Amino acid sequence: MVQALEDFSVSFVTAVWGLPLIFLLFGAGLIFTLFFAFPQIRHFKHAIDIALGKYDKPEDKGEINHLQALTAALSATLGLGNIAGVAVAIATGGPGAVFWMWIAGFLGMATKFTSVSLSLIFRDESGKEVHGGPMYTMKNGLGKAFLPMAALYAFFAILSSFGAGNMFQSNQMASIINNTTGMPTWLSGAICTVFAGLVLVGGIKRIGTVTEKLVPAMVFIYCGGAIGILIANASEIPSMFAMIFDGAFNGTAAVGGFAGIAFKEVVIQGVRRGVFSNEAGMGSAAMAHSAAKSDALQEGFVALLGPFIDTIVVCSMTALVLLSTGLWSNTGGLQGSELTAAAFSTLYGGAGEYIIMIVVVLFAFSTIISWSYYGEQGVTYLWGEKYIPHYRYVFLGFTLLGALLELKIVLNLSDAVFGLLAIPNLIANIMLSKDLRKKLKAYEANMPQKTS
Repeated sequence: MVQALEDFSVSFVTAVWGLPLIFLLFGAGLIFTLFFAFPQIRHFKHAIDIALGKYDKPEDKGEINHLQALTAALSATLGLGNIAGVAVAIATGGPGAVFWMWIAGFLGMATKFTSVSLSLIFRDESGKEVHGGPMYTMKNGLGKAFLPMAALYAFFAILSSFGAGNMFQSNQMASIINNTTGMPTWLSGAICTVFAGLVLVGGIKRIGTVTEKLVPAMVFIYCGGAIGILIANASEIPSMFAMIFDGAFNGTAAVGGFAGIAFKEVVIQGVRRGVFSNEAGMGSAAMAHSAAKSDALQEGFVALLGPFIDTIVVCSMTALVLLSTGLWSNTGGLQGSELTAAAFSTLYGGAGEYIIMIVVVLFAFSTIISWSYYGEQGVTYLWGEKYIPHYRYVFLGFTLLGALLELKIVLNLSDAVFGLLAIPNLIANIMLSKDLRKKLKAYEANMPQKTS
């Protein structure tokens, strides 16, 4: 019975995360990029100004500022996929996969702008705290006929928070700590659970306060270490970029221990990593951004910075480190984060493993606390705020359980329903895109003045 259920969970997650979903996400990004006339280019500088508080209005409804909303959303997307997932993509698809990862990240910026802007337009401001996300977009933007789809989205968000956003993170964090330091997994899991509990009781305000400091620190540590490796291997940079662009359109020939790969697989691996890493299209980040004290369009602009930082900056650091050190083609049997750690060790020696361990711990913890908030929004939508404390107890129990056990059935089912979030979210985004374009044109015709 257990084996049958596990086999089903594997088939389910494989079917959901197949090529149709990957290219649905990629295609949606292309549609929104063209429909809104490249907002990720035209409003990139404006987005940075907004994130830095230059257009803040204290009277706007919300719980957190622009930067806190961005870092809270980033903390959920900056995870093990940026370290382990990129290594897998390059080891499987070769250097050309990096180019398609960049394209997916670029298009994802427009998708995230769309989803977040709509979530703020249709968020619920009737309670003590504002609540938003795709379920509110469907309920308030599309009407009664779409209430079942909104409820299903909220339920799937709760399930996703337990697995991909929690158990997988605590499991991988406890594992790398154990492998590096020998600390028992139960101890590191218990410590993580306690610290997560201390953050969760403060709600989105405390999550925003913590991530505002945590996200820049972990990006600085990881990118700083990666830049050191690139400087040390500066002579390899020209040939490295040549491999990326050549492999992107011609496939990748066999090199060292790498068997070579066809053009189709290069594209698949790159696009898959791009959409996996930044979650553009899933609508999850819209729940964090909806708590911001902001105008809808302005928060949408801030949100488009997320995929840029996550995919084009952080994922690229992993990719360029692997390519510049040559380990992508001679993995020595290493996979995922182990391969990335080995690349860091080429310059930093044994300290390289500790750098990766610290980054994994920070990435995993930040993902856990942000996904708890996403789950809370699902609970609030379905049953009301009074059930949030009960949800938090269950969530923290899964945090500890994830460190002790790797429940493949739970993780596979969670990954599958996480992928399914994209379908109702993108349906709502597409149906409401004409209204959003009108609002965008009105905003551009009357650009607000800076307040600081």
